[in-house]
Amino acid sequence: MNHIQYQANDVVVSSDKSLLQFGVIHRYLSEEAYWSKKIPGHTVRTAIENSFCIGIYVAGNQVGFCRIISDYATFGYLADVFVLDGHRGKGLSKLMMKLIMELPWIRELRRFTLATVDAHGLYGQFGFVSPKFPDRLMEITKPKMYESLQSNS
Repeated sequence: MNHIQYQANDVVVSSDKSLLQFGVIHRYLSEEAYWSKKIPGHTVRTAIENSFCIGIYVAGNQVGFCRIISDYATFGYLADVFVLDGHRGKGLSKLMMKLIMELPWIRELRRFTLATVDAHGLYGQFGFVSPKFPDRLMEITKPKMYESLQSNS
């Protein structure tokens, strides 16, 4: 499996999971991300353990994250992509996407997908388009799943 290790000045982009700062990731996903409000910490830990993860660090502090769920041969799904508010607009998400798209195993996937409400412009720069045959795609989706779990406890 190929890994990512990039450094320029005080910016590091790495797929080394030992660098991930769980508190930053969980806080963002549970409190700020529209797709995972109130996600439990154990769910985030399990997702990280079973995914190819990438962190963005500035001066040693994690400011961005994403994970790829994949069989590393035919299919991949890009998930939980974020850059913290104070670090947006500096090209960090573009840098992370560039490094992802350069991974040999990513280039060999038959299908690489993602879901987004507001970042079509970013992902379009890297070749992502709306599904050519949307009628072939199906899903089970549970929006606000974690919020409803918390209210039932």
